[in-house]
Amino acid sequence: MSIIRKASAEDVSQLSVLFDAYRVFYEKESNISDAENFLTERIDKNESEIFVAADSLNNLIGFVQLYPLFSSTRMKKLWLLNDLYVDPTHRGTGISKKLIQRAKDLCIESNSCGMMLETAKKNMIGNQLYPATGFELDNDHNYYSWDC
Repeated sequence: MSIIRKASAEDVSQLSVLFDAYRVFYEKESNISDAENFLTERIDKNESEIFVAADSLNNLIGFVQLYPLFSSTRMKKLWLLNDLYVDPTHRGTGISKKLIQRAKDLCIESNSCGMMLETAKKNMIGNQLYPATGFELDNDHNYYSWDC
């Protein structure tokens, strides 16, 4: 049995290990120290909402991180589901769906107009999970990026 709760500063040590594994999945170099600093800053500055899944012993087994955006056309807050990760040994148990549901609850609680996300085309698990949890693939808009 897992519980979903808001992450706190006390979670950063465990959370940084999961966050690092998430980044490695996306082919970034492992760096737990920088992950810990990054997460600490997000929590301390209240710049994101992070929810964690914990097992019965309070070991963290997954997380979702959302960043606030705004929709000018809808004149409301819009959330970016930027990160979702579940430890491989706990996949297939519904934890991802619980984390997504908590993210949806945040959208409702904050009176936002919705949530958006992107994932790699090769992320087969995510590309099956997101439609199964009510997300629709946007074929009407182009996604552009610019890196500096």
